[in-house]
This record gives sequence, C-alpha cells and structure tokens, in this order.
Amino acid sequence: MAIREGNLEAPTRHPLDWKNPDFYNEDSLNEELERVFDICHGCRRCVSLCNSFPTLFDLVDESETFEVDGVDKKDFMKVVDQCYLCDLCYMTKCPYTPPHEWNLDFPHLMLRAKAIKLKKGDVKTRDKILSATDTVGNLAGIPVVSTIVNAANDNGLARKAMQKILGVHPDAVIPEYHSKTGRKRIVNADLSVEQTKIKSTDRTTGKVAIFATCYGNRNEPHLLEDLGKVLHHNEIQVSLVDKEVCCGMPKLELGDLEAVEHAKNINIPEMIKKINDGWDIIAPVPSCVLMFKQELPLMFPDDKDVQTVKEHIFDPFEYLMLRHKEDLLKTDFKKSLGKIAYHAACHLRVQNMGLKTRDLLKLIQDTDIETIERCSGHDGTYAVKDEYHEISMKICRPIVSKVQKSESNYYSSDCPIAGHQIGNGLKDDSKPHHPLTLLRLAYGLS
Repeated sequence: MAIREGNLEAPTRHPLDWKNPDFYNEDSLNEELERVFDICHGCRRCVSLCNSFPTLFDLVDESETFEVDGVDKKDFMKVVDQCYLCDLCYMTKCPYTPPHEWNLDFPHLMLRAKAIKLKKGDVKTRDKILSATDTVGNLAGIPVVSTIVNAANDNGLARKAMQKILGVHPDAVIPEYHSKTGRKRIVNADLSVEQTKIKSTDRTTGKVAIFATCYGNRNEPHLLEDLGKVLHHNEIQVSLVDKEVCCGMPKLELGDLEAVEHAKNINIPEMIKKINDGWDIIAPVPSCVLMFKQELPLMFPDDKDVQTVKEHIFDPFEYLMLRHKEDLLKTDFKKSLGKIAYHAACHLRVQNMGLKTRDLLKLIQDTDIETIERCSGHDGTYAVKDEYHEISMKICRPIVSKVQKSESNYYSSDCPIAGHQIGNGLKDDSKPHHPLTLLRLAYGLS
C-alpha cells in the first residue's frame, strides 16, 4: 500500500497509556523517539514553531551520517527539554498525526520522555518549585510575604540572587502575588441574578461556577473580578467551585503524572457537584481549560466524571459566544476600543473552538481586531528559566514585531502570562489588557 505524504483527515488523539509499565521503559522510548525523529527529519515542517525542532535538526545535520541514526541517543533529551507541550505541531503543522498510519503524536511522546526523566530523578529542584503553584502561591500570598516577594521581584540585586540560587533569569517577568485573592473578591462581590432572568440553552445553563485557577486566584485576581462582572451583566448567575487545587498543567509539563492524578482526584469531584446542581464551569486561563478538556480525558478515558467535566467546562469567550448564538449576549457596549492587537494563545487555539475571543470583540462598535496566531514562547515556566529565557524571547519576537507595527490602542492575549511576555519584548511602559478586561471596559462596567 502506498504511503500518503500527509493526512487528509482531521487529527485525532489516542488515550495516553501512562499506566502501562512499558510507558516507562527507556529502551522502548528511545526506539519510538528514533522513529518519530526520523519522520520529523524528513519533513521539517515544524522548524519555526519552537526550539525542539531546530535542536533536533542541528543534531542530525552535525552527525556523521546526516541521519537520526548518527545522533547519540543521550542527546535525544536535548530535544525533549525544549518542548513545552504547546501542541501546535500536532494541531497545526504535522501531516502524520492519527488517523495517518504513521501515528505521530510528538507532544505526547515528549511527555512520555519527561515522565521517564522524572522517574529517574533527573529534574532540577528549581523545576519542582516552579511547578508547585499552590504551595508557592499560598506562601507568597501571605500579606507581609507578598509585599516582600513583589519587592524582591522588582529588585535587580534580588533577581541576580534568584538567578544564582534558583536559575531564574533576571529579565524574565515574574507575576505579582496578591493576598486578597480572586476567590475572596468573587465571594465579596454581589453577583446574584434573579431566578426569572436566568435563561438556559441547549449548551449552557446560565449558571456559572468559576474555577479560579492558581494564577487567577493569586497572581491576577482582577481577571476573576472582570469575568464575574461580565457574566453578571449578561444575567448569568455566578458562583465558585467550592474547593480547588492547581489544574495540574505545570506538573504535566514536568512529567509528574502521578501529581496530575492527585490534583484530578480533588478537582473533578468538586466540579461534578456543581455540574449535578445545574452549574457550568468556566476557567479564565486557557491552559487550565485545556487540562480538563483534553489532557485529563486522554489520561483517564474510562473515568465518566472526567468525561462529564470535559463537556461542561468552557473558555469564557466560548461560553459567551454560545449565549450570543441564542441572542442572550448583551451588546449594549458603551465604549469603543479602537484597534486591538490580539494574540490567540496556543492552548486556546488547540481547543478547536475557533477564535471566539476575536469574534466577540469584533461585536464592539468602532473596534478593529488584528489577530496574531503565533506562540509567545512562555509556557508558564519555560520563559523564566535561565537557560531558556533568551530562546523564549526569540520565539516571541514575531509577535512583538506585529504588535509594534499595528500601532494599536491595546495589545491583548487570552493567556495572561503570554501578554506579559509580549510586554517584556516591547521593552516600554505599556501593559497588556486581558480580553476580559477589554470587554468589561467596553460594557462600561466599573
């Protein structure tokens, strides 16, 4: 049978067989890495996406055979270390994803390699600390401690010390920590809606429980305030998921799949309680939504509760546009926003919902959207690490250039960390405005 050059069908994802003992077999891993790397070497379509592929191709081109078989298998991890699981290669570039017979899933192969690396204990203490978002956030969010931490983040000498001790690059943007959390702000806000005004649709109940996320809760709590105000303005009842821990994405990127399962065992039952009581779930950070929509369902394909959450969790703008489809979104905008340079975050794009944020912002009168579909290179932790920061800024450079040329009134990203990465590249006093903040401004909400 002839081998097709590329897929003519939409990519599909196989479950992650991470409980199989062979998943952690290093010889089996290297055999699969060699197979996949050989296909990538013959294609090279992904060379512009991240640094994994240039690293691989340089290893091949500098080998004695000019083929993958000439690369020392010990160097395979150099490719793995550059991957931050953005998924763009799988979703936008690779012609050999399943159902193609070559069955190439580069991100999940990199995840398997990271999991084996973790099992071997070959992980820096720095990386464990950066992925422990709940622990770090709870400590740094203590009132007096948050003041000290935020001051240290802005102090050149302190940042040099962090570089030496932790390997955190002094020029990387580190988010602020807030003692008045996003969850506290939602609880204290009056977001009640009269029962007679709550309207459901085929896909939405009109009642939303917010999964705050580590970042939304501790680092940018105003995102939860903006989300709550926008939902309330649209006569959507607002509450919180009663209890939550980190979604598990930072641990996934570390390869710590057992920690991901531990977080799942806490979050999923809490979400199911709300869903069973008639609530939909929204999280303000794309990576967290993706965790529950894609990664957990692939890790736990037989868990009915995980699959239920998958069907009931939404990106904010996805949810609002579903309401708009049923004429339930208010378009009583009080303010135009001029021109917005809008960066579509990777972990939002790979959810295959279309550009809902762009579509909603285009409803605002006298507002022009310039959409930028490229990776910012941040990934939450990759860009702050000393050895990867400059590479991450290089990946972000095309976005920065487009923002500069756009001469826009605002630049924005659904991923708040990506927004700050862009701001870091601009090297001026400008600040990103999250799309939820822009929507609140357009509605004229205080």
